[in-house]
Amino acid sequence: MLVRDAMSTVVLTIGPAHTLRQAAAMMSARRVGAAVVLDPDAGGVGILTERDVLDSVGLGQDPDTETVHAHTTTDVVFAAPSWTLEEAARAMAHGGFRHLIVLDRDEPAGIVSVRDIIRCWAPARQAAQRVPA
Repeated sequence: MLVRDAMSTVVLTIGPAHTLRQAAAMMSARRVGAAVVLDPDAGGVGILTERDVLDSVGLGQDPDTETVHAHTTTDVVFAAPSWTLEEAARAMAHGGFRHLIVLDRDEPAGIVSVRDIIRCWAPARQAAQRVPA
């Protein structure tokens, strides 16, 4: 199975000037654990995850004044839609993260998460267990 089969194509994109509270509210409303950060001034694509928001709040920082820019991961590992789920899982395990931005022709096409991969793998494993040896 490929990343294109598992990824979410509805991607929340936010700007670096949003506050963490605004980002958290948008992520909560969309029920997503990560947002793609588009920074036209920096010319790059980054990611903000629920863990980034949690870490900031845990440090006692004010989510109403902290900006997304200060908490965006910019050294992002990107996946291609043609990657296998095994390749995506390996990249996540190696990097210690739970989300990959999927790029197609250098544009964000989706996000694949550990949850997406598990959702695809679980039925296949259950079906394999039912097949008599």
